[in-house]
Amino acid sequence: MSTNELEAEVDLSFLRSVHALDACSPRAHELPITHGSSLTGARALELFDSMLGSRHLDLTARWLRQKRGAGFYTIGSSGHEGNAAVAAALRPTDPALLHYRSGAFFLERARQVPGTDALYDVLLGICAATEEPIAGGRHKVFGSHALAVIPQTSTIASQLPRSLGVAFAIERTKKLGVTGAWPRDAITITSFGDASANHSTATGAINAACHSAHAGHPLPLLFVCEDNGIGISVATPSGWIRAAYGQRPGLKFFEADGGDLIEAVAASEEAASWVRSNRRPAFLHLRVVRLMGHAGSDAEATYRTPDQISAEIARDPLVRVATLLIRCGVLTPDEALARYEAKRAEVVALAEKARTKAQLTTLTEVVAPLSPRSPARVAELASHTPPREVRARFHDGKLPEEEGPLTLCLAINRTLADLFASHPELIVFGEDVGKKGGVYGVTKGLQRRVGPARVFDTLLDEQTILGLALGTAVSGLLPIPEIQYLAYLHNAEDQLRGEAASLSFFSNGQYRNGMVVRVAGYGYQKGFGGHFHNDDAVAVLRDIPGIVVASPSRPDDAAAMLRTCVAAAKTDGTVCVFLEPIALYHTRDLHEPGDGGWLAPYPDAIASAQQAGHSDRDHHVAIGRARTYLDGQDLTMITSGNGLFMSLRVAARLGKLGIDARVVDLRWIAPLPEDDIVREARATGRVLVVDETRKSGGIGEGVVAALVDRGFEGKIRRVASADSFIPLGDAALTVLLDEATIEAAARELVRR
Repeated sequence: MSTNELEAEVDLSFLRSVHALDACSPRAHELPITHGSSLTGARALELFDSMLGSRHLDLTARWLRQKRGAGFYTIGSSGHEGNAAVAAALRPTDPALLHYRSGAFFLERARQVPGTDALYDVLLGICAATEEPIAGGRHKVFGSHALAVIPQTSTIASQLPRSLGVAFAIERTKKLGVTGAWPRDAITITSFGDASANHSTATGAINAACHSAHAGHPLPLLFVCEDNGIGISVATPSGWIRAAYGQRPGLKFFEADGGDLIEAVAASEEAASWVRSNRRPAFLHLRVVRLMGHAGSDAEATYRTPDQISAEIARDPLVRVATLLIRCGVLTPDEALARYEAKRAEVVALAEKARTKAQLTTLTEVVAPLSPRSPARVAELASHTPPREVRARFHDGKLPEEEGPLTLCLAINRTLADLFASHPELIVFGEDVGKKGGVYGVTKGLQRRVGPARVFDTLLDEQTILGLALGTAVSGLLPIPEIQYLAYLHNAEDQLRGEAASLSFFSNGQYRNGMVVRVAGYGYQKGFGGHFHNDDAVAVLRDIPGIVVASPSRPDDAAAMLRTCVAAAKTDGTVCVFLEPIALYHTRDLHEPGDGGWLAPYPDAIASAQQAGHSDRDHHVAIGRARTYLDGQDLTMITSGNGLFMSLRVAARLGKLGIDARVVDLRWIAPLPEDDIVREARATGRVLVVDETRKSGGIGEGVVAALVDRGFEGKIRRVASADSFIPLGDAALTVLLDEATIEAAARELVRR
């Protein structure tokens, strides 16, 4: 049976099955559909209408693709229509993060909110039309700000960590007394498939929810597994979902046959009510079927026998609900068929309209919501400082500008304290950040000053840490999560790429998740800890569209740049990664022992306001602006991170040889400060790119490309660390870039 034949068979099966039924005595629509059920005939008809709409969206999407060449998305919800019962049990203000087969849920929720036209909105998405109200033609998603549906683009459980954060935020905003995005008695719902339930993001998020419940923390989260028994072509073992999640401590388990409307409604109502009352997580196992294959391009006959396909069609929930309505006297067979055909005509007419609508045609249109920038507003917010007496409470009475020169670690610590004073919705969390104060002491004393509701430890799972950030950020809080080491980020980086960075893009800016992810990274820890504690793999971050990656080296820059990142997160919803060089956390001296050359005074807001330009003591550093040291005319050294420390030392030695260099600290590695790079390069005509990261895929490649693209005609040379993991002990020195290599390259470049 071909894909087209399968679609036709599903369609005809409904018509034949309903036509063969006999009419029964009519029942008043205001009465329960059966004895003991909360479901009235009228409400059942509404749910049936949502289910019909979902089915015809699927059929029409494939018709658009096959007959009109206008549809661009054919993954459907056919067989999953029972999820309309879940929407019926919830409130339209309960935040929802939906599986891509939760079409009937989306339509049923839209029914609860006047003024929405979900059928047409979905069709606009299928046709990639710019009028589509959530993604603006960038993707077909189930999302709507009016419906409290946070859009997901390909939910292979990647939304579950965020859903955990949303549920956490509902309770934490109440505890902090700040305004959240959701009602105080709201619950969060997230749906996913049985195959996705095995993904690490799902198992991690569900484990974190159980961990939270075990610890006694409120977490109003309803997991809904729409179990159709197959993931594309791979079958899920019978009974697996119940076996895996039916007896988890801290996770209340409910289940229902999604094709039995009465049972599905009852279980959904019970599950939603339990979560809302107990403020604890629950798991609803909804058994469904998958009809018409995974998507329009899926040849299901290649991995399922005709008997298996026929057996699934025989379980069609639309047929089962129509049969229920007819046997209970709510509809006659003719009335059920008339509703089916009327919905078909309605959807096809809307599709004909949607396919004529304009699509995105220019790069400017496409990227508009990707990374909005409001530099003036960011500068204003970053430079704002609460009154002295308010700040003093967060600094144990002594303000940081009165302490004298600070290390990098202390500058970040003091800035975090100031940010707590400025932003009541700000929270800091991660592994060991609480009582311990972080592995390197960066958050030392903060929990004692602001309380465990604002600085708290998480379980050891980077996906959960980032998921908490994603969910709290979209819910009215301002998160600063900490990832203990850069190497630990890599098992969770899709939470940044696929979820955080894409949210504004695929919601046309209606949903934003501004955050600042602090990460301890880079190498040069004198051989300690090996590659998990010495990691310079930053290419994966620079490759994520729209995010900002800050890389401060000096204490004063770290303070100012952290303020900028927080202001950008709050003002523009910017997703920032703040890379902190571990080896420089406690560094004090630059050239000689005791010289204090790597210490710097804390940026004073009052002093900064009185100064123009980009002083060493500015309270704010604009995103994408570099900092230049020295004014040499022979050579420009462009660097960042630990490279700045080495380059300044090398520049001093070069000066004794009669070579006058200037050193440019990039400070921002995404976006790169291209204007500053080109200007400082042209000042000398010779550029040495000093890149502590790997030769392939490091920062230096971007710097060289920027110079070439902007027409720089001078000499360029690059030095970088080796393409290798970093080993233990002195062997690390064979991999990492060193000062001798930098100096030799500089001298050779000038000599040429």
